[in-house]
Amino acid sequence: MTHLSLKVFDSLPLKERLFVRARLALAPLEALAARAHGTTILDVGCGHGVLVALLAGSHPERQVVGIDPDERKIAWAKASIGRNANVELRACMIETLAAERPGSFDSVIVADVLCLVARSAWPSFLDAARQLLRPGGQLLLKDAEDDGSWRVTKALWQERLMVRLLRRTHASGIGFASRAEWHDILAAAGFVVDDTTAFGGYTAPHVLFTAHRA
Repeated sequence: MTHLSLKVFDSLPLKERLFVRARLALAPLEALAARAHGTTILDVGCGHGVLVALLAGSHPERQVVGIDPDERKIAWAKASIGRNANVELRACMIETLAAERPGSFDSVIVADVLCLVARSAWPSFLDAARQLLRPGGQLLLKDAEDDGSWRVTKALWQERLMVRLLRRTHASGIGFASRAEWHDILAAAGFVVDDTTAFGGYTAPHVLFTAHRA
């Protein structure tokens, strides 16, 4: 993220600014943002708004919506990137937004969210994501994949630390899927995977699925 983009978070308390920097350093968010297309983009599970800042900061032609069930994080996001005219932030679930705005977005981005959602809820979550997309719309789903390596074990314990000890994140479940499982899950949800990209250089096995509505 550019210095200018990080500057929007300067008004936040030190602990929150450090959280923002860690989020940026530990996941390929810049590469993810670069793949988004269209003028209406939804970031599901936006947290403090790091990805929203990448999507909206240098693209005034876009309307970027960020949602998160954690009202604390939405408050931090509103106090920073939420001041931009082309950003809308809401504390709500994806199913709520899907009922209100079906077919409204060119891109729906889900980054490091489903690993914190009970797997039994994944079908309804992905169905809501599909409903939110316009015809020809794009789903960008990034998560850590269960590749059997030490990195996925580290990622699992990291999420447990954030949820159970530090209480920085809400979760209804903690777990990862393999790459093959993700393909089956997305197909069952009515998506066609166009591209799968794994990112090296991180301590978590990040994988990005670019898909469209079947």
